[in-house]
Amino acid sequence: MELLDWIVLLGTLFTIVIYGSWKTRGSKNVHDFIQGGNDAKWWTIGLSVMATQASAITFLSTPGQAFNDGMGFVQFYFGVPIAMIIICMVFIPLYHRLKVYTAYEFLENRFDLKTRSLTASLFLIQRGLSAGITIYAPAIILSAVLGWNLNILNIIIGLLVIIYTVSGGTKAVSMTQKHQMAVIFIGMFTAFFLIISYLPDNITFTKALDIAGASGKMNMLDFSFNLKNRYTVWSGLIGGTFLALSYFGTDQSQVQRYLSGKSIKEMQMGLLFNGLLKVPMQFFILLVGVMVFVFYQFNTSPINFNPAAEKTVLNSPYAEDYKALEKKQNEIFNNKKDLVNSYIETKNVKYIKDINLANEADKNNREVAKELIQKASDDTLVSVETNDKDYVFIHFILNNLPRGLIGLLLAVILSAAMSSTAGELNALASTTTMDLYKRSIFKDGDETHYLNATKWFTMAWGFIAISIACIAYLADNLIQLVNIIGSIFYGNVLGIFLLAFFFKFVKANAVFIAALITQAIIIIGWWYDWMPYLWLNLFGCMLVMGIALIIQVINDTNERITSK
Repeated sequence: MELLDWIVLLGTLFTIVIYGSWKTRGSKNVHDFIQGGNDAKWWTIGLSVMATQASAITFLSTPGQAFNDGMGFVQFYFGVPIAMIIICMVFIPLYHRLKVYTAYEFLENRFDLKTRSLTASLFLIQRGLSAGITIYAPAIILSAVLGWNLNILNIIIGLLVIIYTVSGGTKAVSMTQKHQMAVIFIGMFTAFFLIISYLPDNITFTKALDIAGASGKMNMLDFSFNLKNRYTVWSGLIGGTFLALSYFGTDQSQVQRYLSGKSIKEMQMGLLFNGLLKVPMQFFILLVGVMVFVFYQFNTSPINFNPAAEKTVLNSPYAEDYKALEKKQNEIFNNKKDLVNSYIETKNVKYIKDINLANEADKNNREVAKELIQKASDDTLVSVETNDKDYVFIHFILNNLPRGLIGLLLAVILSAAMSSTAGELNALASTTTMDLYKRSIFKDGDETHYLNATKWFTMAWGFIAISIACIAYLADNLIQLVNIIGSIFYGNVLGIFLLAFFFKFVKANAVFIAALITQAIIIIGWWYDWMPYLWLNLFGCMLVMGIALIIQVINDTNERITSK
């Protein structure tokens, strides 16, 4: 990185932190700190909700996902607009009428304190883990690519977020997230148009789409009912709807964003804005990844995009074998480039089969390279990630973008990490204070006491997230890891809320026991891979509702028998 990149990167990040801290300093009570004074406009709510969900993982992993597997991942988001409509009709009016600080406060009104505490605790577990991953994701990749110390990066990102989140609470998070989303959109659009401009002169955007289509990267819709396929239209519409309902309707990191709205109308418009924009935004980010794939059809790429992995294997006894694979990779690249050019010139479909065979050879060669990297890692006892999906986009940025824009794109990644983490810490602290501390530990404090407690819990959760980031290990794909963690807990939580909304005869004990049983079963099901993780949301929701209904019917029957 050059001096200009550092100026752009540091200037962007510190401007956001200083502005957020200054503009929202001095919250006088816990209501202002948690709900931001209830004066947020719909566009602030919409962008804040989007920024909390769109972490650095979105902008690092999603292009890499598309680079490897194409546009099919967009199906994951098909349920979001449906969920937004349901939440606007059912959840928001209820939350607003009860004037709750957190989503789980409603559960005590409907059931009892133990059900509220259990649900809040499930949220704290999964969101606490996710907060660590949202810090860890950009840190490990920037560390590997730029040579920075991983733990120092984790600490820097975490501390920057803690500063303005503790200072201004919900309003600071919402206000800074607007600016962070502006930086993110500018950076991603800039990257997209630069990728197109870097393609050969005879390759227009339309032809780039043809090349991607010939390579199977534009297959967006899968209508099969095969549970082995992780992303299909049905898993997106059904599993994705339940995941989005759980996330946006019961996850305090999202609920707190729209509870800060000025009115029901502002809250609803903010969520609908997010629902309408979410699928196009994810489509665009995936398309950026597809264009990076097209770019590398005409420009050489490393056999593995993780520089730390390449360094490890090249300093091992397997170096010569790896270099032989690199030579083979160049031969595959030249052959594929000729095939792509012939296809573009002639539009002869016979070349599509040859292109796919070349892509398969490329994939197989890369898999062999991963095996060598793993052997080198095992021999040297140095832990190295062989899966390089999350490194694809950052490699392109650092090796192809002009000076200054590298700093801007790195600011995009870190801004996304900060915005998502800030929303999570804010929600974790609010839930800890209002659902656990105030209700079960210290019940008689004044406004100032709970305001200070929320700030201290924000700091505590920030340090916990940093600690998790420092001991985490990169998974197959980070964006999948976050959604897997959510899917393990969200279905159960959503089922509890649906029981509260629609099954008035179900009592607290039945729900509490059902929730414990369901969570145990879901964890076992995930561990033994019973189904793709998206379906865990539907399974968990239906399971907790079914068990609770059965327990309640048995309890009612026993009561009737006893009363006779």
